[in-house]
Amino acid sequence: MRKTAAIIHGTGATPQSYWLPWLRHELEQQGYDVWAPALPDSNGAADFDLWLETANKTAPHKTFDLMIGHSAGVPFIMRLLSDGYQSRHSLCVAGFMKPLPNTTPDHPSYPCGFDISQIKKNGKSFTFIHADNDPWGCDVAQGTYMQQTLGGTLIICAGQGHFGSDKYDQPYKEFPLLLSHCLLPYPF
Repeated sequence: MRKTAAIIHGTGATPQSYWLPWLRHELEQQGYDVWAPALPDSNGAADFDLWLETANKTAPHKTFDLMIGHSAGVPFIMRLLSDGYQSRHSLCVAGFMKPLPNTTPDHPSYPCGFDISQIKKNGKSFTFIHADNDPWGCDVAQGTYMQQTLGGTLIICAGQGHFGSDKYDQPYKEFPLLLSHCLLPYPF
């Protein structure tokens, strides 16, 4: 049976942004079936209810060997795991589980609808990758909080910003560190 992966982009991005198409290609070369949905923006923000509706209509299944998320794709993975999706290994890049600076809990990008016990049950292992200089607050403090809440591995990279950003002119077309963690042997 072929392994499966889901790659979830962040706000203002697409499956063709930054390192996402490169990672998809590399995983497909390793024999993975990859689902990388195009999730709609809602007035420049991630609307997780709308994203969940889109996922439920387009996902080929609800169980994945890998779930990889970037930025707002990370709390969306947590929402999926809360909603019964399953992942053997979730890789979370520049993500967040607490409100970002200058947002409120009623902001559509705030990670709501989490059930930590369900996330732990449905997500077997976690790797969190964060930079020490993320410009949007998806920083080491967020990674530390997620690791303390869910367990797993926290990787801190110096000077890597948001691991891809148009606003900060950070193209980040390849991400070998992430790929190496995707290809670690099971179980973790």
